[in-house]
Amino acid sequence: MTPTPSHRRSNGAKPQQILTSLLGDFWYWREEHIPSAALVDLLGEFGITSAGARTAMRRLAARGLLTVERNGRTTAYGIPPRTVAVIVEHAYRMLTFGTSTPQWDGMWTVVAFSVPEQERALRTALRARLRLLGFAALYDGVWVTPHDRSEAAAETLRELGVTTATVLRSTAVWHNPEASGPGEAFDLHSLARRYRRFADHYEPLLEQVDAGRIGPAEALRTRTELGAEWREFQDLDPNLPAELLPAAWARERAQRAFIRIYDRLGPLAELRFREVLGRTAPELAELVSRHDLDSVTELLHTLAERPQGDTPFERATEARRLTEAERASS
Repeated sequence: MTPTPSHRRSNGAKPQQILTSLLGDFWYWREEHIPSAALVDLLGEFGITSAGARTAMRRLAARGLLTVERNGRTTAYGIPPRTVAVIVEHAYRMLTFGTSTPQWDGMWTVVAFSVPEQERALRTALRARLRLLGFAALYDGVWVTPHDRSEAAAETLRELGVTTATVLRSTAVWHNPEASGPGEAFDLHSLARRYRRFADHYEPLLEQVDAGRIGPAEALRTRTELGAEWREFQDLDPNLPAELLPAAWARERAQRAFIRIYDRLGPLAELRFREVLGRTAPELAELVSRHDLDSVTELLHTLAERPQGDTPFERATEARRLTEAERASS
């Protein structure tokens, strides 16, 4: 069925995620603050109530992800200056993710560990941290990745106090052909299905865009949801070397659909952002600007200082990823 406004699928994005995505997409290089009433209207485009929108703003501000400016009875929110560089870096990774595969020297990073059953919380924490580093479980206490994560894995073991463990860099000499080899530790089959579903769902939108059947409001919603869903793949996909990928790997098709739709809907989505913002703050509407790969690449080269992992945005992102990894590991 061709997607229409009434057949959009929900990706589970919450008000805080939607708001940070909107500001990251259209307000990422601005020092000006946007009145809360305008942000309420923008989140209303996604069916979020005024109360839900204002709660999202307060919580993001409390976490240091938004700055607050008050002028009389008017409250406005903006992006912290140090967060701008992080947004640019994250946008670049999102727009380039899946365009290539890493080079591989045939070596595996192997973490072998033994954690007693009674220390279940420690074992869950270790598995979650290894998962975030791109490892997968070959056997219960043996985790592997084709990327060189030896230093990071050793640091994780030290931080958690796991002493009965060893980190190795090794080639795979032999494995039972009837059992799982290192490459089969990664669940690529379910990931491939997700990529195919993504492409199947979004590709028909191109026909609607070409036919002029996507209006600005739907473009803003769809582009934001599309980006949020694509970002999830960055956590799910181990980004394996080409030698370890199955034939007809579905990521290329999904990535192509993402980029084409994201770019094509950009002008309409920007127009809708301007329209909604213009109702409350017409002087700010002309400052709205979408990003694309060219603009983000240019901005990335102008950054005097690259993100160092210590901004509220980075800490919040890492905390979310760790929580999801712990849920998957328990």
